[in-house]
Amino acid sequence: MAEIKDPENTIIMTLKGGDVIIQLLPEVAPAHTARMKELARAGKYDNVCFHRVIDGFMAQTGDVANGNMEDNFNIGRAGTGGSDLPDLPAEFSKIPHARGSLGAARSANPNSANSQFFINFKDNDFLNGQYTVYGQVISGMEHVDAIVRGEPPMNPDRMISVKVAADV
Repeated sequence: MAEIKDPENTIIMTLKGGDVIIQLLPEVAPAHTARMKELARAGKYDNVCFHRVIDGFMAQTGDVANGNMEDNFNIGRAGTGGSDLPDLPAEFSKIPHARGSLGAARSANPNSANSQFFINFKDNDFLNGQYTVYGQVISGMEHVDAIVRGEPPMNPDRMISVKVAADV
């Protein structure tokens, strides 16, 4: 596991294969970083499925309204919701959508990100400047690479738990 230098801005996401350590980027995207930590601390990301996983592109998750596989789960609705918190304004930067980067999922409206996010399987430079980047996987990318593919997957994988490292 990678050395955690800033536990308050590091996420530990437990997947079926093991832990994924994500360094958040509060200096780049403070609102998105704060939102992820708020939802993680409230347990909202626990048991939420990866509802859109495209080979060679990215794995999307974070629909806390419809994606919890332990609470009235319907894969057909996963990916259509967010949290009960207001949407976030875009925090675009020069940080590239590189392999392992965390991007804010949104609708066509750049200011519609809420709780959903994606992890890039490879460098996806065509997304640069169009989606907020607010984290980077620093350890455990092999577990992300093993997530079941599909739009949606027939038997989706889930985030077993998502915690702020400072709280563990």
